[in-house]
Amino acid sequence: MSRRGWVLFALMSVLWGIPYLMIKVAVEGVSVPVLVFARTGLGAVLLLPFALRAGGFGMLRRHWRWLAVFSLLEILGPWALLSDAERELSSSMTGLLIAAVPIVGVLVARLTGDAERLGPARWAGLLLGLAGVAVLAAPHLDGGSAWSIGEVMLVVLGYSTAPLIAARKLADLPNLPLTTVCLTFAALVYLPPAVVTWPDTMPSGRVLAALAGLGAICTALAFMLFLELIREVGTSRAMVFTYVNPAVAVVAGVILLSEPLTSTIVVSFALILCGSVLATARQPATKANLTDAPPVGALPADAPPADAQHADALPR
Repeated sequence: MSRRGWVLFALMSVLWGIPYLMIKVAVEGVSVPVLVFARTGLGAVLLLPFALRAGGFGMLRRHWRWLAVFSLLEILGPWALLSDAERELSSSMTGLLIAAVPIVGVLVARLTGDAERLGPARWAGLLLGLAGVAVLAAPHLDGGSAWSIGEVMLVVLGYSTAPLIAARKLADLPNLPLTTVCLTFAALVYLPPAVVTWPDTMPSGRVLAALAGLGAICTALAFMLFLELIREVGTSRAMVFTYVNPAVAVVAGVILLSEPLTSTIVVSFALILCGSVLATARQPATKANLTDAPPVGALPADAPPADAQHADALPR
């Protein structure tokens, strides 16, 4: 990989590893609807000039139903659930739970039409990853955190399902217009509740900085850099940074928010990371693999957690 590729890779690992930190800070001063509206609205405004230059908005009209479903599973639901969950959970724990997306993604693909068989290594990866989630979540299920953990698990399911919709129903749509439309739709949906729950006093500078960072850096800038990374190193290599994001989330939470680094977090991170790598590893081509090819339009089970031709890897 070129030096430019490594720089882009490092930037993406950070930019999509710190949203959990910024969400944790932002929910201290604003409501969940205000947070989601600020993030999606600012991201849409900043991406709009680039999307207009790219063109292709006309192609989106005939897919509006699937665009709405995709937006619901990738932005509308997850970003609100994440924000509400982080009122109770630490940012590092949230980031680790989200790391289960590649694992659940393999299961969802398998249950929704992927005909590829899972070998022993990939089954072992699924079990390892799920064990990591259990190790992390189990100590908190008997208290007030159970609801928040459930919210994050719904986010994981949404993030795992949205790529399938993008790959199977939105395959012919251009990236930037699709992303901009989804962000704009989400901002409009959250505008009324944001107005109703608007803070009576100006939030602190810390909270405002977090909101600005979520919209401008973790959404608009991150998505542009993500496209550049794909152009530079290709799809498969570009998506490897998703395995680094949880570590960034944990480190950021520990250093900047003084969140505890416990043995449970370390063990669960190792299990989830190893499980994700094994569960999404490509199988060597065999005669059986070629015979049992997946149906046209199906997302392969060994595909990365986000289809690189679309915006299903939106900043998180």
